[in-house]
Amino acid sequence: MNASTPPPADGSIVVVGSVNVDLLAQVRRHPAPGETLHGTGGQMLPGGKGANQAVAAARLGARVTMVGAVGTDAQAEVALSALREAGVDLTRLAEVEGPTGLAIVTVAEDGENSIVVIAGANDAMDAERVRAAREAIAAARIVVCQGEIPRDGIEALPALVTGRFLHNPAPVMELDPAVLRASDPLVVNQHEAGLVLAQLAPDLSAPTDPGAMVRALQTQGIASVVLTLGADGARVADADGIQPIPPAPVDAVDTTGAGDAFIGALALGLARGDDLATAARLASRVGAFAATGEGAQPSYPSADDTLPALQET
Repeated sequence: MNASTPPPADGSIVVVGSVNVDLLAQVRRHPAPGETLHGTGGQMLPGGKGANQAVAAARLGARVTMVGAVGTDAQAEVALSALREAGVDLTRLAEVEGPTGLAIVTVAEDGENSIVVIAGANDAMDAERVRAAREAIAAARIVVCQGEIPRDGIEALPALVTGRFLHNPAPVMELDPAVLRASDPLVVNQHEAGLVLAQLAPDLSAPTDPGAMVRALQTQGIASVVLTLGADGARVADADGIQPIPPAPVDAVDTTGAGDAFIGALALGLARGDDLATAARLASRVGAFAATGEGAQPSYPSADDTLPALQET
């Protein structure tokens, strides 16, 4: 955020990112290299990290605009179906010649997944297309971005954001360090945190302790960090210090998109004025809820759903 520009009073969220179709298959366990297994499923469901996060926030009641791209194929309607149902503003969404993005998701009986992503139309989200949405981006209180669009599209964002830049570099790619340092918060899991730290401080060994990791990222100039720890909850770090966020224990059915549900809820909390720890507590419960259903967007709660309680710590 430009220090001379006051943050928008508007509580809206803009998500800049990927829009995909998820091809979902269930297997007893993940196959070994060269192995063929029988599976079930084959459903085509709406997905993409950007769209997932937008839907998660909108279903909870946020006012959300999606900046992204779909192709001219029939799968575009599948990809957009949940965004439309959730009431996400799609006026900044482009249609480009070619296929819509595709994610091939395999889910094992223990709920763990493996994902292969084919970018498709998401490759069109370069700096020029991101800048075309500059008015919406500048007007938003929270701007959310991930790593499933081209590097130059991500790197164009900080100069356009006047609110808060919620950055989820997943998957992690090489970025201008200034973009990483503009994150507020940076939301990463432990693996992603190590990769980001390696970019900012190549000579520094990544700590294994969660508290030490978030301190290391802050030392490199990142104002606030949310480190997600799966079944162990999360750690948040900002000017108020480092706080543990307890998990909401559930029997996981499918973890696909649970992290995106976490981020959508985190964005909602920050957009309505919650402090980072409060927003992360809500996000922990929403992410846990999402893991109890199949698929990504179809498993996300509405504001009327009962969320799981956080575990006592």
